[in-house]
Amino acid sequence: MKKVYACFCTDVIHEGHLNIIRKAREYGELIAGVLCDSEMIRYNRFPTISVEERIKMFEAVPEVSRVVVQNKIMYDDIIAELNPDYVIHGDNWHNEAMLSIRQNIIEALQRSGGGRLIEIPYTYNERVKKIDERIIEKLSMPEFRRGRLKWLLKTIPIVKVIEVHSGITGLIAEKTVVVHNGGIDQFDAMWISSLCDSTNRGKPDIELVDISSRIRTIDEVMDVTTKPIILDIDTGGITEHFVYHVRTLERMGVSAVIVEDKTGLKKNSLFGNEVVQTQDDVENFCAKIKAGKDAQRTDDFMIIARIESLILDKGMDDALFRAQKYISAGADGIMIHSRKSDPSEVFLFCDTFRKDFPDIPLVAVPTAYSQVTEQELSEHGVNIVIYANQLTRSSFLAMERTAKSILSHNRAKETEPYLLPIKKIISLIDDI
Repeated sequence: MKKVYACFCTDVIHEGHLNIIRKAREYGELIAGVLCDSEMIRYNRFPTISVEERIKMFEAVPEVSRVVVQNKIMYDDIIAELNPDYVIHGDNWHNEAMLSIRQNIIEALQRSGGGRLIEIPYTYNERVKKIDERIIEKLSMPEFRRGRLKWLLKTIPIVKVIEVHSGITGLIAEKTVVVHNGGIDQFDAMWISSLCDSTNRGKPDIELVDISSRIRTIDEVMDVTTKPIILDIDTGGITEHFVYHVRTLERMGVSAVIVEDKTGLKKNSLFGNEVVQTQDDVENFCAKIKAGKDAQRTDDFMIIARIESLILDKGMDDALFRAQKYISAGADGIMIHSRKSDPSEVFLFCDTFRKDFPDIPLVAVPTAYSQVTEQELSEHGVNIVIYANQLTRSSFLAMERTAKSILSHNRAKETEPYLLPIKKIISLIDDI
């Protein structure tokens, strides 16, 4: 009997999947593949059930002879292992990433001895659409979303986070996918930055935009996305206010806040000592962390302490001392910040920190040292990389260029080559 292979990236089997399964069985013995958790994240979306549950789900289908786990989104390894006569897939190759998978299947089958790709018409109807919508709705619910950052930290080697400041930038973070290094890549989480939140409102970055306004931004983003959110909460305010912010954000489904160890009128860290900035007393900041942790109602929410010692030229010893104290106070992770273009001091901090704290999440924000790759940061023990302001900065450049062009030419025609078509923008936004 011919050997048939079909891989599924789903938490529920609906009539579309059953149609593919039945068609596949007509060609021979069907082996069903279940995509592993880490690749599901990179390729599609967060799973709502475990890989073990997905395996059992397909084992219960009569037409499936056995189930295997596919550990990479590209098919090279699984085809080399199984050497199938046929690979079955739906014909929904709707973007560059999907088309690259299709090409990979064809080439892998050729290398394995000439198997064939069979494409089954994808099932589009209201019932299937409703099932997909319910999965997305579940992913966006606070009780499921909140703990997803901790889950990511256990599942993938490095969490990629991009700054968002509106619903549309949230959709860009949610849906941007690239083909890269023989696989597919996308962002894992979103960073809502006080700098970008303030800038988007035309306000200075001095904690002028209050928490209520910032909650509106979170609401806008949460309403159209499913990925976990990390909030830049600046200093967090006085301790008595911070505990209430923690409870509010936890209830909303925010996964983590990053709180910096400064006091007084907040100024952007990248100014360093060019402006007056005061670092908080260690004991006082530890008390704030402890109060925030005590206020939590679940274990999902994370409070990450941001250390400003290197920014303020206080030295490595001070940064490491504070890290130890903040963790003792209950901090779930440490963010180390630097305004130097040379990443040496960040690497040194991470290497030294990791000797004493092998399991505590480390966060880096490579704004000043943007030449450093995620791989390099990971090699020094960084778990979370935040691209903290790039979407905001790039949008200003594009908007200014467009405005100048219209003024210079007294018309909009010259802007067309670098404008995204309206249809492309609308395609990002899902209909209800």
